[in-house]
Amino acid sequence: MAYSLSILDKSPVAEGATAQDALRFSVRLAQRAEALGYRRYWFAEHHGATGLASSAPEIVVSHVLAHTSRIRVGSGGVMLQHYSPFKVAESFKLLATLAPGRVDLGVGKAPGGLPLTTRALQWFHDKAKKPDFEHQLAELDAFLKWGVAEDHPLAGAIALPVPPEAPQRIVLGGSPGSALLAARYGWEFCYAGHFNGDEANIERSVDAYRNATGRAPLLALYAFAAESQAEAQRQVGPLRIFKVHFASGQSVNLPSPEAAAEFARQAGIADYRLEETRPHVIAGTPDTVHAELDALHARYGIDEFVIDSPVTDYALRLGSVELLAGAIHATAL
Repeated sequence: MAYSLSILDKSPVAEGATAQDALRFSVRLAQRAEALGYRRYWFAEHHGATGLASSAPEIVVSHVLAHTSRIRVGSGGVMLQHYSPFKVAESFKLLATLAPGRVDLGVGKAPGGLPLTTRALQWFHDKAKKPDFEHQLAELDAFLKWGVAEDHPLAGAIALPVPPEAPQRIVLGGSPGSALLAARYGWEFCYAGHFNGDEANIERSVDAYRNATGRAPLLALYAFAAESQAEAQRQVGPLRIFKVHFASGQSVNLPSPEAAAEFARQAGIADYRLEETRPHVIAGTPDTVHAELDALHARYGIDEFVIDSPVTDYALRLGSVELLAGAIHATAL
């Protein structure tokens, strides 16, 4: 097997559990993933979601770094539209100083929540000065290296400390445009296959990044392993994503029609179209899951898969991580 596995964790709050339980389990799962040979452990950023405990990934990253010793830990990702690129650079340079060679900074352009949480996060923003994602990424890239150009209004501001090894920089996205943006600034790219599993779009995005950099991107996807195919399918269930399309051209992925209606209400938009999709989930026995990953590796040349679990139950999530690692070791023999 010529690829590695990593984990994307939203710290979901299982039925009957608390946010504290969810975060404690995330630490436990990261420690187990490290012992089993997973390469990275990422935390997503979500706001105003009672079922998800990871609202500030940089804080959880710091905690998990302190409770592990080898595995890379990072954000999957920081929702850059809400924050000062300077502050993000400071935070991740500090993390990389605390844990040299183990910190990943993944950034994305989604809001990570409904309009009211976005409004709260951006309450003091000067809307007239708010740049688009590319300009924010360019500023972040400059502050991670040293500072912005001399003709920039923030010239002379330096994000400190300077770590022994810079955090690895990854753009998270789901389009050829995002792939090319990552390549333009010398960042790694992770294609969000768990949100956009369209095969033609995956191929275009992978090709765009490879043609620009000579490297394959990472691929994030839903996967779950159990002892039997039937059990895996039963636990995954009818997973659905609802994409809300607004007349402005904006689109947002949400977990239910109710969440979509609430998003539109908070945004003050009455005219929208709802598209229901069934994201592709690789579910089955460990051998079945790895056979599909083998096929994706062969087709797209992917060297690293970032696994997002569609299941919230803690014991089942731990079991899936252990079963997939067992298949890794068996394949390597």
